[in-house]
Amino acid sequence: MTQELIDEVVRQRIRSLRIARGWTLDTLAARCFLSASTLSRIETGHRRIALDQLVPIAQALGTTLDQLVEPEGDDDVVIRPEPETSPGSTMWLLSRERDRRGVTIAKMRITPDRATNKPQVHPGYEWFTVLSGTVRLQLGERTILVREGQAAEFSTMTPHAIEAHEGPVELLTIFDHDGERAHLPGHHHSR
Repeated sequence: MTQELIDEVVRQRIRSLRIARGWTLDTLAARCFLSASTLSRIETGHRRIALDQLVPIAQALGTTLDQLVEPEGDDDVVIRPEPETSPGSTMWLLSRERDRRGVTIAKMRITPDRATNKPQVHPGYEWFTVLSGTVRLQLGERTILVREGQAAEFSTMTPHAIEAHEGPVELLTIFDHDGERAHLPGHHHSR
């Protein structure tokens, strides 16, 4: 990608982030200590973007310099998950290896045939939403039924187990790295 194309992408990102926040040029200018006319010339391409201007602009827009200037990727954006099965469950990883957000996203299908797991404890948080069926969430001393369309989020320092309740269940789940290590053996992403 040429420098001109990178500059154009950065200009579009600055303008789009500003507009998404409902900010005028004056509002952003006040937040990053530049003049509104300087910002206008940056956004329209009538002024070169200097590094010492990008840092306060990125901070004011709530992003990082890296995110503001990262090149548009030519990577394939489609993830083609392969099912991994074990008795009573199937899992599809929906995030890429080395996910920069530090999480693993997976779709799971659990049937009542799955062996009952003892509740586990590990550092971190876990989140899931039920796509179909009902999940029986063992959380400490409580048993909670989480139905289709509902979600659950909890500290994984509380003993927990997830099971299908009265039929198969499909859920979408997000694990942090600690949850990934505990629940997805063999899927250790690089940090």
